[in-house]
Amino acid sequence: MAELDNIIDVSEETFDAEVIERSFEVPVVVDFWAPWCGPCRMLGPILERLAADPNLDFVLAKVNVDNNPRISMQFQVQGIPAVKAFLNGEIVSEFVGALPESKVRQFIEKLIPSEVDDAFNEAKSLLATHHWGEAEAFLQEFIEEFPTYPGARLLLARALLAQGKGCEAIDHLENSTDGTALLQAQRLMPLANFLCRVTTDDDDGVDPDEFEPIEMQYRQAARLLQRSNFEAAMDGLIEVLRQNKRYRKGEPRNVMLAIFELLGDNDTLTQTYRNELASVLF
Repeated sequence: MAELDNIIDVSEETFDAEVIERSFEVPVVVDFWAPWCGPCRMLGPILERLAADPNLDFVLAKVNVDNNPRISMQFQVQGIPAVKAFLNGEIVSEFVGALPESKVRQFIEKLIPSEVDDAFNEAKSLLATHHWGEAEAFLQEFIEEFPTYPGARLLLARALLAQGKGCEAIDHLENSTDGTALLQAQRLMPLANFLCRVTTDDDDGVDPDEFEPIEMQYRQAARLLQRSNFEAAMDGLIEVLRQNKRYRKGEPRNVMLAIFELLGDNDTLTQTYRNELASVLF
């Protein structure tokens, strides 16, 4: 394989970070292959040549199906070589078999960002720099104009959740039904439901004295999340789990996993509190 930064081998352990998360920054073309596959040996060099083309800005991620059968099953790979293009966390295009280089080039050129893509990337930049409110407003307008754009509703849900707006996020998560967006939405839903329940109770004037101390502490985490104070919120959730690992049938654990999904695997808070969570649970 050519030694280029945008040509990578991925595994079951690195797929989410290197493909799903990275596809929010740049198109990721995944090549499902195996060493014994003759057509794979024809297609592989074509993909690598195109990845080396400075005019084609994409990442080529190679998955050896023999070593990573679960990924193949998850994405319903029936035959190889199979090529699936990811953008904004979703599969947006795919083909099976060894196509001629001209056809493969056309396939990749269609993935290169347009003006609409550039606008969506601006929203992603706002989110990445924690300008949650600006990202929310931008995406609300974007979705009005481009209601079916891949990943837009999921990104808006992320902006809403980062501000503790669980009830508003639920609608957009429920409408993120395509491919990997559905998986991400499912991972985020425990956080949305938690925030929505606490917000609704607060708005309805539920007397906090009705709750046990552990429940009051649990709900305080939601109020901290409403102020985007992730660190303090996760400290509170960890303390709840220290008191009762099975509290609300393990819901605090699922909320923390959803926060990790929201922040991303590379976020320092995710890395720190994932270890904290493991030390409490195991």
